Amino acid sequence: MKLKEYLHLLRRNAVLLVVAALLGGLGGFGASALLPTAYTARTELFVSVATSGDPYELQMGSSFIQERIQTYVDMADTAPVLQPVIDRLDLSTTPEDLAPHIAAYSDPRTVLISVEATEGNPADAARVSGAVADSLVEVIGTMENPTGDEDSQIRMTVSNPPAPPVRPDGLSPWMYIAIGVTVGLALGLGLALLRSALDNKLRTRADIERLTSASVLAAVPEDPNIGEHPLIADLPIDDPRGEAFRRLRTNLRFAQVDDTNSAILVTSAQAQEGKSSTSINLAIALAQAGNRVAVVDVDLRQPTIAKKLGLENSAGLTTALLGAVDVAEMLQPWGQDELYILTAGVMPPNPAELLDSRAMSTLVARLTQEFDVVILDGPPLLPVADGLALAKLVGRVLIVAGVGQVRLTDLQETLKCLDVLSAPVNLILNRVPRTGVEMSGYYQRYSTRSADDDAPRDRIEAAAVEAEVQTSPSRPAPPTDAGRGSIRRTQRRRRSRGAADAQESPLGSLAEEIWGADGQPRPHTWPGRSGDELRAQGDSLAGEHGPSEDHGAAPFRDSEALADSRRRS
Repeated sequence: MKLKEYLHLLRRNAVLLVVAALLGGLGGFGASALLPTAYTARTELFVSVATSGDPYELQMGSSFIQERIQTYVDMADTAPVLQPVIDRLDLSTTPEDLAPHIAAYSDPRTVLISVEATEGNPADAARVSGAVADSLVEVIGTMENPTGDEDSQIRMTVSNPPAPPVRPDGLSPWMYIAIGVTVGLALGLGLALLRSALDNKLRTRADIERLTSASVLAAVPEDPNIGEHPLIADLPIDDPRGEAFRRLRTNLRFAQVDDTNSAILVTSAQAQEGKSSTSINLAIALAQAGNRVAVVDVDLRQPTIAKKLGLENSAGLTTALLGAVDVAEMLQPWGQDELYILTAGVMPPNPAELLDSRAMSTLVARLTQEFDVVILDGPPLLPVADGLALAKLVGRVLIVAGVGQVRLTDLQETLKCLDVLSAPVNLILNRVPRTGVEMSGYYQRYSTRSADDDAPRDRIEAAAVEAEVQTSPSRPAPPTDAGRGSIRRTQRRRRSRGAADAQESPLGSLAEEIWGADGQPRPHTWPGRSGDELRAQGDSLAGEHGPSEDHGAAPFRDSEALADSRRRS
């Protein structure tokens, strides 16, 4: 794992690490509060041997002390030493209970014995330590001179009397908290690594690169307002999600350079990954670029296109496949661009067989001849087999992969299924967190000039347009406010290109092209809007080419003639 991946792991598990650190700090504070407060006082004894001052005797005495001093240390917590202490201080304890509170030790390089006593009160610790040292001196003196007739050769004196300790034993509360935070961070990091090792969901583009060589055309950022504005037509021009679909539109054009079939299947590995919203917004982006786009809802099990766009779904794809009505009459226009929707219609009992029929193949072939791009919003590939049948009818398959939703095993299985069909595949990352690696440097808001900056210039140009319309009787009715804004922007662009000195202003022709005499936009004319006109043209063409064998074969076979007829009309 690279350093960048570690940093991404820490950022993705930042909440877990913070919670673990807080819990560790609270645990350290609780430990410091629950542990009993203890104070330790120390008394030092100096051990010597009575000699005449002869150097030889001094050497022998020093060796004697080194041999005996460890024995004296071990006697400090014994009952003969502690019982007199209990009696003298009137303690309510026993030698066995007092022994753990007493400690004695000696440095081999010195002749000092340190006696320590630990109690809950500083004064009690000092009293017990001094009493144990005095008792040890008495006991050792008695043992070295049992009869008491002669002076003992071993002399033990208090060289450092006990003093009440100022600070309690152990670490300070802040040290306990710091240790707790460190331990909590270590545990949190371990959990984060374990979670990353066990995580089987798609997180970054690198996960896809490890699965397939198929290119990712775009990464659509997560939008918290997608519930209120699911379509990019409702978004401002500088919105990152709308820019992502425009990037997808551009990359798709390059990917389709060698495609002979303009039909595209948009699908996903599992449900709820955003394939239908992606299909609609991609179609809107393509239509805004001047393409004639048809969207077909081929998810006959859970259709959503009609509901998302507010269209009628009582008749649609299933009606056209059964031959009851021609497909041209089922296409419903949407928006101001050449975007047409074929809803799913009534859900059939056998969707897989219906989508794998010859009628479906013929319908897709006809639509690809009539439109620049045909988008099929298909069902997910793994739950049902409908998508595999549709993959054979299109020139390219776009897999929508929801970041943080789809499992890598499911995505890998989806790619294997499409690899068997040898279908060209591209991927779209959907709902990518804006704080993630995929969004760093991309799709950040690049605001256009605000409307306040254009307001003075717009008022001047609006007055010029009004004057020009009033002085030209042959001009059509003035457009609406939205139309004036579009005309003014077009006029500024043409002026910047050097067309300011043209003999005739382009405003008139542009207004006549966009706006009707009533001031409303001219509707797009495609025969799919008028079923009677299409049937009349189809009947005339059928009469020219001879009778048809069945209800739907002749219109599909003469689709090119229908297209030429529509263009001439």
